[in-house]
This record gives sequence, C-alpha cells and structure tokens, in this order.
Amino acid sequence: MYKSVLVPIAFDDDAKAEAALAVARLLAGDDGDITLLHVMEHVPGYAITYMPPDYIAQSRAAVQEELDSMAATLGHGRGVVVDGHSGRTILDYAEETGSDLIVIASHRPGMADMLIGSTATQVVRHAKCAVHVLR
Repeated sequence: MYKSVLVPIAFDDDAKAEAALAVARLLAGDDGDITLLHVMEHVPGYAITYMPPDYIAQSRAAVQEELDSMAATLGHGRGVVVDGHSGRTILDYAEETGSDLIVIASHRPGMADMLIGSTATQVVRHAKCAVHVLR
C-alpha cells in the first residue's frame, strides 16, 4: 500500500475522476493519505478584463468546495487548490509533499498532444514516484 497518494483532478470528466478516486482508495488502503489536487492555470490579462472582478476568487472557492466534498468520502482525504501550469505544478507538489504515488486520468491523445504533450504524459515522464495512469 502507498502512504501518500496524489490525485490530480481536472473536472472535465466526472467518470474519470471517480475512477481515479476508486484506484486511489484501493492503493492507499486504510492508512494512506489521499490528496486531491486541482491546478488553476493562469488566466491571460486580455481575458480577465472580460470577467467579473471576483471571478478568480469565486472560481477558486467553488473548486475548493467540490474537492472538499470529494475528499470527505475518502476517510484520509483532503482537497488542495494551487496555481500554476498543470504538469509542472503536479510534479512539484508531489515532490514537495513526498507523495509516493500519483493517480492521474488521461484522455485519448489527439494531434495537439503529439505536438505539445498532455499533462499525464509530462507527469509520467518526469515524476520521481510511481504513477498510475487511467485511460
């Protein structure tokens, strides 16, 4: 069993998030800690001017509330919202917190992924801990 499991949550596919949580529960066992991590990417300045003034704060609060709700079903779970680039930030967070497993959902790669790579690909290539990828 793993002691510290990190599960990045993207909120773009609820079924994949649920599947990742199920795998994390199984691999963490009864004593392992599970952290649900959502990375909020930077909103470009030209776009933020078209959004309400408190959009980022409200969005962050809503994401944190959803993560907390999901984490409450895990026993030893917690939700964390951080800012940054998704792939790099997941890797940095895993290393800083001593995660020994990352459970990450992936999508079917498209042409854009062939050119710039997906988040899951970046995590798999550069993680210093075990990575379990769900398709």
